Amino acid sequence: MKLVDWNIQWGCGVDGRVDLGRIVREARALCDFDVLCLQEVTRGFNEAPAAGGLKGAPSADQFAELAALLPEMTVLDAIGSDLPSLSASRHRRQFGNAIVTRLPVRQVLRHSLPWPADPAKPSMLRVALEAVLDADIGPLRVVTTHLEFYSERQRLAQVERLRELHREACDHARYPARAEKPDSPFADTARPISAILCGDFNSAFEDSAYCRMLERIADAPAFVDAWTCAHAGKPRAATVGLYDHEQWPDGPFACDFILVTQDLSARIASCDVDPHSRSSDHQPMWLDLS
Repeated sequence: MKLVDWNIQWGCGVDGRVDLGRIVREARALCDFDVLCLQEVTRGFNEAPAAGGLKGAPSADQFAELAALLPEMTVLDAIGSDLPSLSASRHRRQFGNAIVTRLPVRQVLRHSLPWPADPAKPSMLRVALEAVLDADIGPLRVVTTHLEFYSERQRLAQVERLRELHREACDHARYPARAEKPDSPFADTARPISAILCGDFNSAFEDSAYCRMLERIADAPAFVDAWTCAHAGKPRAATVGLYDHEQWPDGPFACDFILVTQDLSARIASCDVDPHSRSSDHQPMWLDLS
């Protein structure tokens, strides 16, 4: 199973041009992905910046645009920040994550993450998008998220919630409830223990939120860093700040991670970062599980 993870900054490259087609082409060039996990995907931010839009003028609905670019795949969405329009368009401004996959999708879960008050820091609502997929290596959960940038308090609270959600999923795996009946929304609650958790953690390699996510979790397999497993003893590859020096004046570092449960670590065939792309302020990553 091949997965690409990328904070695409709504497809806005270092050149200031928004181009989701370029994002898809580059992701496909990395590998023939079964799953594409994206952060910073938008709806309703297509106005001029003065009217609430974003740099480069993204399309009105990037989730729909992804579906048109990848018609053979399923596009799942989860909105973190959902704000009113600042113009006469009345379209809400939505900012979130996407999972795009060719694999059969069993369940889709959208988890709002904690947002404790931190008045000294600007912040936005955050979300984790989870899909239970049937892959060749067996069923597994794929979770993509984008944690708070400014507030460490909020970021650590969000990591605690992700740990709780993992433990909850493992309980459902061990103690599933049967479906009420075939045509009922009360479906079978069984979920796989095996999981991939990826995204922009806004926590540098070996910083607090990153380290907390890798700590032991009671009654559930811990997560391991797939890149570290594939490149033991090597300096960490940067995922941000390589080319966009305006947003990242302190230089390159790693804050995007692909984590897998321990039971999947032996299946890691490769996990790498593309150091060449300039189609976002972040670099894409990919994982190959054999």
